[in-house]
Amino acid sequence: MSESRSWKNIFPAVCVPLNGDYSVNQAEFRAYLRWLAAFEHIDGVVVNGHTGEITSFLPDERAAVTRIAAEEVGGTVTIISGVSAEGTIEAIEHAKAAQDAGADGILLMPPHTWLRFGVKQEAVIKYFSDIAAAIEIGIIIHLYPASTRAFYPVETVVALSKIPNVTSLKIGTRNSALYERDLRILRREAPDLTILTCQDEFIVASMLPYPGVDGALIGFGCAIPELITGAWRAVLSKDFGQIQHFQNRIFPMAEAIYGIGEPSGDAHARMKEVLEQRGIFSSALMRLPVLPLSAAQKERVTSALAEAQVQKVVIDRR
Repeated sequence: MSESRSWKNIFPAVCVPLNGDYSVNQAEFRAYLRWLAAFEHIDGVVVNGHTGEITSFLPDERAAVTRIAAEEVGGTVTIISGVSAEGTIEAIEHAKAAQDAGADGILLMPPHTWLRFGVKQEAVIKYFSDIAAAIEIGIIIHLYPASTRAFYPVETVVALSKIPNVTSLKIGTRNSALYERDLRILRREAPDLTILTCQDEFIVASMLPYPGVDGALIGFGCAIPELITGAWRAVLSKDFGQIQHFQNRIFPMAEAIYGIGEPSGDAHARMKEVLEQRGIFSSALMRLPVLPLSAAQKERVTSALAEAQVQKVVIDRR
């Protein structure tokens, strides 16, 4: 595991532009990654997250997306690849493929069977330990909301932090009181664990609770990076006037993309619509079964962009 890589600041979970036949638009993807990596405080990019439509990409496609990111911006930022699998053997296979493709770390998601049936916490620790032993790169824990059966209690996260190549926690508790309590416990019991908030729909507020986080790993950052990095810069400098300024600009975008709710396939489609309307993607196409947005949904994105004062971008696709 590279000690020189950053595990702090802003890690956007990126969308993947598609051609009309649902294949990856590689030239556009490379240009998009270069654009993101140029922002101050973006220290990493995450491919194959939920924002990157991981569940609709085949294993070889996931590896190919990781390889593109590593080739294009691996010399500039930390490259993280999501791993989503139903069993340990499959997860190890995906983790090794990400490592071979040039990833610096993986974002390890819980098996979706745990969402339905729950899980013994000792099984969580065994799952992470077995995967960690099979790879040499870092692991970011993907903590699902407290309302789900795949949520890891803070005691489990502390235990996971003792695994040598577990570097970070993507914390998505979505329960404010529990979030702050667990942050305090983690800072005391797991001081070396980097903590990245992922609560897109109230991202600025989630950056603030004492004792604070080390950054954010969020899909939202891939579509409006100038606002997310601006808010983070204001948080770091404790400039509450600027924090409020960026929150006022982020809010209409959060409302248009997420509504009053959590990320979803439709939210990711709206994120791609932002990227198309900004001129970064030539198409907002999502892989099925996520359907195209309605005209009303697209108009809502257009209005939010205007209210947030987010400009179009000229991207060099060469």
